[in-house]
Parts: sequence; structure tokens; C-alpha cells
Amino acid sequence: MGFSNIWYSHPCKYNQSSICRRACSNRHGLILKYGLNICRQCFREYANDIGFKKLH
Repeated sequence: MGFSNIWYSHPCKYNQSSICRRACSNRHGLILKYGLNICRQCFREYANDIGFKKLH
């Protein structure tokens, strides 16, 4: 049994730290609401591209 067979032999548990991150690999400050699954820093960068508008 090679390394890749042992490493990927167990299924991952899906929780906040293992969710697929779309923009970067940061695991802290994830925004899960509305299915965004991106960290808060990336949300600030891509908010206008996604369609969110800043209210004053």
C-alpha cells in the first residue's frame, strides 16, 4: 500500500475547518451563510463581484 492509498483511505468529516474554500486556503473566519464558504478577508475583496452592496 503506497502513501497515497493510506493518506486518502479515510473519508473526511465535513465541518467548518474542512469545507472547501473557494478563494484561499484560510480556515479562520469562514462565512458559511448563503453558501458563500469563503473567509471574511476574501469576502471583503470579492463582495462587489458577488453582488453585495455596502450600505452606509
